[in-house]
Parts: sequence; C-alpha cells; structure tokens
Amino acid sequence: MTTDSEVSLNALQKENEQLQERVNWLESILHQVPAMVYAYNNNTKAVTWCNDRMANTLGYSPKEMQGLGMEFFKDIMHPEDFKLASVAQQSFRDKKEQFGGLARIRKKGETDYRWLLGLEVPFSYDAKNEVEEILCAFLDLTNAMDTNIQLSEALNTILRRQHENLFNKLTSRERDILGMAVKGLNNKEIATSLNLSRYTVETHRKNIRLKLKVRNTSELVAIARKIGIE
Repeated sequence: MTTDSEVSLNALQKENEQLQERVNWLESILHQVPAMVYAYNNNTKAVTWCNDRMANTLGYSPKEMQGLGMEFFKDIMHPEDFKLASVAQQSFRDKKEQFGGLARIRKKGETDYRWLLGLEVPFSYDAKNEVEEILCAFLDLTNAMDTNIQLSEALNTILRRQHENLFNKLTSRERDILGMAVKGLNNKEIATSLNLSRYTVETHRKNIRLKLKVRNTSELVAIARKIGIE
C-alpha cells in the first residue's frame, strides 16, 4: 500500500524531473542561439558562463575563459578595441542600463580578426545594489553575408546619426566655420568672411575637432560630408 508520504515524494521527484527537463531545454536553446552569449562578473573580471557557440568560435573552453580573467579579453580583442572592456565595466558602475558597440575579435591561435556587434546588460546585483554579473551577446557580422547591402546601409545610417548627434553639440558659429572649412576655405579666408580674427577661427576649429572627436582637417571634412555638409 502506498503511503501519503510516498505519494508526495513521487510527486516531488516527478516535478523535479520536469524542471530539469525544462532547464536542459532552455540551456540547449542558449547553446544553439546564432550568437555568442556569456555571463561576466564585473568584480572578478572573468567569464562565469558561456554558450557552446562562443567556446567553439573563439577556441577557448569555459574553464579557460574563467581562469584567464581579463587576460582572456586581452588575448582575443584587437589592441585598439581592448579598452572597450574597461569602458563597459565602468559604464555599469555609473548605472548605465546597457552598453553596446563593435569590436574586433580573433580565434585562439589565429591572426585574422572578425567584426562583432555586441550588447551587454546587467544580469545580477550584489547586496549594495552594484552590478555583479553582466549578460552579453555578440553577433558575428562576417556571418551576415546574406544581407550585405542592408548591413552596409544599416551601419551607414547608425554612423550618420551618431555624427549628427555630435554635430548638434556645435554652436551656431562653429557650424558656420565648419561649413566653410568643408568648402576648402583656410583660417584666414574664414576669418575675413566672418569678420573674426584668425586666432578666434583657429580656436573654434580646435573646439570643433574636440567635439566631433577627430584629429585633423581631413577627418573633419569626411564626417561633415557624411552628415550632408558640402
């Protein structure tokens, strides 16, 4: 005769089996998602979990990633993009809700880099309500070969909007000077046209470069033309 306790135990065991099946199913989905997904500890600076696609794509086992800590990202990321890892960490300390961008990544033992589009969001918090773990997903843009035209147009649109946002930070006078610089006028010609001193024009152009985050006139003109200034 089956007792009430045995019935309860069997019910719990069945429920546990169903939950485990559900967990296995959800995990299998994460491993098959067409993107690299991983969790990262913002304090220890180490990967705590990743899906199979990430491990296979980068050539590192989850255990290797965790053991390397920040060195893992240093190994796989392009030197010019490595600083983004620290920028992302700091952005979450500053309570930013998400961090996204592009970075160049290479597989273990390889020299060629591939472009990834990534997005990171806070996943868990500690007792002080500080971000503890971050959930990240990276999409390999080199695999988006079936929509090259759309991909190119999307990136151009994003860059144009970003440049427009920077352009909106310029003062009215700075915009006038930028427009003349794009037309090929030098500082002396701009100063004469606007009835300003040459020194004032040089100062404005320096401020424009700082606001638009460019290093020289060539880059300045290139960005201006991308947002429609001719």
